[in-house]
Amino acid sequence: MDALSSILEAVGLRSVVYSKFPLATPWGLDIVKDQNSQFWRLVSGSCTVGSPDGRIIEMAEGDLVFVPHGSAHWIADSPTSFRMPSPEFVKARREGIPLFDKGEDKTILIAGHFEFDYQPLHPFLKDLPPIIHIRQYVTENQLLVKEVAQLIFEELNNERPGSSVMLKCLSEIMFVNIVRAYLEQALPGSGFLSALNDPRISKALKLIQDSPQNNWTLESLASEIGMSRSVFFNQFKKLVHETPQDYLTNWRIRRAQKLLTTESSNISEIAANVGYRSEAAFNRIFKSKTGQTPAVYRKSKFSQ
Repeated sequence: MDALSSILEAVGLRSVVYSKFPLATPWGLDIVKDQNSQFWRLVSGSCTVGSPDGRIIEMAEGDLVFVPHGSAHWIADSPTSFRMPSPEFVKARREGIPLFDKGEDKTILIAGHFEFDYQPLHPFLKDLPPIIHIRQYVTENQLLVKEVAQLIFEELNNERPGSSVMLKCLSEIMFVNIVRAYLEQALPGSGFLSALNDPRISKALKLIQDSPQNNWTLESLASEIGMSRSVFFNQFKKLVHETPQDYLTNWRIRRAQKLLTTESSNISEIAANVGYRSEAAFNRIFKSKTGQTPAVYRKSKFSQ
């Protein structure tokens, strides 16, 4: 499995497509901060987004905006339009109260969010910018974003047997293509996304992620990817923002979190599966990273 795929599997990517929103001008929403990553796709009409970093983005029909960190932002037909707090908007929709339905000029949006099960966030997610604007549709992955978004719109327009599963799968495919499209348009530099594009560092990530049970050392990883120990350490830390040893430890704990909630193996077996020969050492490190022992963590997840 490639590095990005195993990361997305490990963080527990889940997606939700809300609906399509027909909104009559003037309209506006203040989106409150939460833990999810929101996306907006403008099907038709006019739309302006107030970015978490203070920029104002004018969306054209077909554009997609992705807010990776659940940051507070706003979206409206115009920067001067009245904006309703998003919790009030959601509550009114659930109660069947019509909103933003008076006016001739209509805007149609598709919206949804992505959730990640395991904390702390992986460096890949932390390194995404405050907002990603996909608009040109000239590269392969930008075109795929456009095509998948169109399929989502068609499923919302024509609910059929299996539509909810289709929407979930399509939106997860869209997430991957948003990331790929961003990689195409991002400037070269440091950061986890650059690590995925670096053949040797990406190989090191894959080795750690595919085989966390191995007794990896700085020397053995450097040898596997054909770099000197010092050059590997410096390049890995520059791009990933963690040392190889820290990344290995954090990956083992993320893997353990998933095994504790999806398998019936006892804790000593899970400890061995993620590279710890001592259950006591595993318990100590797991608690230092999550605030709970493995047994308490497993119990808390099953009681939810």
